[in-house]
Amino acid sequence: MVEISLMAIGLLIVMLSFGVPLPFCFGGALMFMHLVGGATMKGTMLWGFSQLSNPVLLCIPLFVFAGAIMSESGIAKSLLDFVNIFVGRIRGGLGIVASLSCAIIGAISGSGLTGVAATGPLLIPEMAAKGYPRGYATALVANSSILGLLIPPSVTMIIYGWVTDTSILACFLATVGPGLLITFLFGIVNLVMCRKFPLVIDEPKPIAETVRAASAATLLAIPALIMPIIILGGIYGGIMTPTEAAAVAVVYAFPVGFLVYKGLTWKKFLIASKEAATAIGAIMVMIVFSLMLSQMFVMEEIPQALVEGIFTITTDKTLLLILVNLLLFFIGMIVNDITAIILTAPLLLPLMQAIGVSPIHFAAIIGVNTAMGGVTPPYASILYLGIRIGEVEFVDVIKPAMTLILFGYVPVVFLTSFWPQLALFLPSLIGY
Repeated sequence: MVEISLMAIGLLIVMLSFGVPLPFCFGGALMFMHLVGGATMKGTMLWGFSQLSNPVLLCIPLFVFAGAIMSESGIAKSLLDFVNIFVGRIRGGLGIVASLSCAIIGAISGSGLTGVAATGPLLIPEMAAKGYPRGYATALVANSSILGLLIPPSVTMIIYGWVTDTSILACFLATVGPGLLITFLFGIVNLVMCRKFPLVIDEPKPIAETVRAASAATLLAIPALIMPIIILGGIYGGIMTPTEAAAVAVVYAFPVGFLVYKGLTWKKFLIASKEAATAIGAIMVMIVFSLMLSQMFVMEEIPQALVEGIFTITTDKTLLLILVNLLLFFIGMIVNDITAIILTAPLLLPLMQAIGVSPIHFAAIIGVNTAMGGVTPPYASILYLGIRIGEVEFVDVIKPAMTLILFGYVPVVFLTSFWPQLALFLPSLIGY
């Protein structure tokens, strides 16, 4: 049966490579195992659907809904103006503003797509007007938006904690260090690349005028900045579960969008609700099919076979970590982050534990790799959304996008893998 399972994995990879819709890919692999291998489906189907009733999963649609409301409410503009006050007059400062704003918006919503959708229409035209090549501006916004998958609350870490039975709070904390380091490296890369751009730099203003502008921007940004404080403070303080925090985020987004920033109207609210419902439906269907396939692999003892097979090749921890990173990078290139985690975490976690990598450390490793996949073709859903919003061609975006990945993400992938304290320092402070 192991051979049938490996053939099913091969079939899955082929269908994913040809762009077959994700639920059909997993369903096709399941049907292959059922028809060719004689695997039973009834129990697996009942188990898969029963998992959807888990309260932990409820925070995913709630965070997606909160992110959709934020995208329409004007919160993004207030945060952009706030960050711009402090670094906007530095050469390349607008690029730093873009990176930080996308990271903050993505972190609040737990989604990289929300970061692009909320900030792209504001940032990309503004950067182009200031002398940044439009392709570079689009690449920077798209790459920075996936920092929302690393800076909590992150939907991917909720999924990882759920499928591996690991503390979600610890998973949240494990990706903070890598996320902040990537943000810092993006700022450095941006400053270096901006040296060759014909940028338009704002003239310095009198100190009194700058102070007044900074005070006004800070005051306006306070309601938006309170949201992550409520969410993260509630979770880390033990006051709220991630699901309760997600519900609070939705409730808080209503008055902020309607009454404070006044960018949210009933028409925009209905549009946001429709977009969120569509995204949530697609995510849940994908989750149940991928869960069923992962469970069938576990029943056929594929994780154990994988561990034994890899150990016949090498037992060297360094080489094994490199191989796992390459595998995760490849999978991230062809499927989205949630699918990659559901599919690979149960398979690879026994191997990681066998070589002394804790589940919390592995959360950071898999989180950084799957986030990078969001902007790495052929999947690259966040990059493609950025291209559509930025109204540019793929060829204009791919070079700066790959530069940011090579000098921003890749070093952090290796640091996260081989320097465990980058991921484990914050979780250790609260006893993990």
